[in-house]
Amino acid sequence: MPEIQRDKPLQPGDRAPNVVLDAITRQGKVSIDDFRGQKPVLVGLFRGLHCPFCRRQIAAMATLAGDLQEKGVESLTIVNTPIERARMYFRYHPLPNLLAASDPDRVSHRAFGLPNIEFTESETQWPYKVSLSAMTSMKVDMPELPEPMNFMAATEYLDNADGYEFTDEDKSMIATGEGQLVGEFLLDRDGFVRWCFTEVVDDGRRLFGVPAPQEVMSAASNIAA
Repeated sequence: MPEIQRDKPLQPGDRAPNVVLDAITRQGKVSIDDFRGQKPVLVGLFRGLHCPFCRRQIAAMATLAGDLQEKGVESLTIVNTPIERARMYFRYHPLPNLLAASDPDRVSHRAFGLPNIEFTESETQWPYKVSLSAMTSMKVDMPELPEPMNFMAATEYLDNADGYEFTDEDKSMIATGEGQLVGEFLLDRDGFVRWCFTEVVDDGRRLFGVPAPQEVMSAASNIAA
């Protein structure tokens, strides 16, 4: 299957492409077309499990999976982590109702139009290039942090709090995809985007954020109606 690459994220009304990936939480493959014509699905595309913000975004998405299923909406989490590393992580950090897939090459991220930021010395052209000074000036404010911090300090703080131990696989993913932006896309049963939440919009003000649960459930209610 030829790779699909878009220069901006899919929007409501766009037809989602098919991607076929290795399933993490079960054996075999999982694809977007598994749901097409069957059920709506919330697709979350995240950086690897090495990212503490993504670990929390994934957990937040997993907490809604049961409520979404009651509305007839399935959930699929895609992570930029090699399959065996991802399986080991979820073996020790199980999340109920989680259907997850491994995408170490970020094929799905490109297909859904999520950029991988290039960090530069001084040039910023959001969401494709960001200077290191601009990036470090952005503050992360979340309940787990003792105070608003720049993303590097926040990352270190959360990794220490989690006791996360980095492997060579993690370091390899960081080397190629540290700037990968993420997002969630709600697809109807025909595979068309009906709602989305991405880090791309608002000039970076959504970085490391999660959509409000009520926003996700409202979108799911509309799609299931």
